[in-house]
Amino acid sequence: MKLAFQRRDAWLPVIGGLIALAWLTLALWAHSPYGRYLDHDDWLQSGFAASICRTLPAGSLVLPALLYVGGWLLMTIAMMLPTVLPLLAIFARMTASRPDRGWLLGLLIAGYLSIWMLFGLLAHGADMGLHAILDANAVLGANGWVVAVVVLTAAGLFQFSGLKYHCLDKCRTPFSFINEHWSGRGERRQSFLLGVHHGLFCVGCCWAIMLLMFVVGTGSVGWMLAIGAGMAIEKNVVWGKRLTGPLGIGLLLVAAGILAVNM
Repeated sequence: MKLAFQRRDAWLPVIGGLIALAWLTLALWAHSPYGRYLDHDDWLQSGFAASICRTLPAGSLVLPALLYVGGWLLMTIAMMLPTVLPLLAIFARMTASRPDRGWLLGLLIAGYLSIWMLFGLLAHGADMGLHAILDANAVLGANGWVVAVVVLTAAGLFQFSGLKYHCLDKCRTPFSFINEHWSGRGERRQSFLLGVHHGLFCVGCCWAIMLLMFVVGTGSVGWMLAIGAGMAIEKNVVWGKRLTGPLGIGLLLVAAGILAVNM
């Protein structure tokens, strides 16, 4: 770590390489014979993973959780880490003279990713509960499109909420955010907490959009790229805030279209 960050700007290719590696791993995983394990409704159906689930104690819970954590971590690095590059750039400049600057940046990233991992675990639990309800109810099970309509509608309406705009404003002003949460004392702890705080606002801004991955399929690399690009533009591009309303209208129209086709 120390050697990798000796040059002042060395952090950018390191982070860029990490993001590229996450995308490459997801693409290879999705197109491999094990690609179905990115879509967790298929984890227990067949194949090597299913046999392990049947063999290990509590395997039907442990192995899917491990697969999910790995897949969600890759998704978070690939989709969300690019959206905080402006924050990382400012923080790297502020700590450039410190000998432990690489560790501080790493702790910030770890704090940020930890919040997205917590959100992912909560989403995983909710999704498992939803699948249990669908499996137990023949009517709902035969009309899975209802779930897509609900998620799309919730995501569309959230685009117009005060919470969305408040969190988006926090994410769009990284310099002010660092000044608010960084005093330079207890540097390692503060670096991690800075990532945690920014992660909370980032989840508050993007949680509804990220839930769309459960509609389009968590193994869809194309949709990951499209959704990740949309969030990055919304948060970091000068005109990105203008995208919020039209995106919300678009999601509501898609929900209405699915409802109309299936009614």
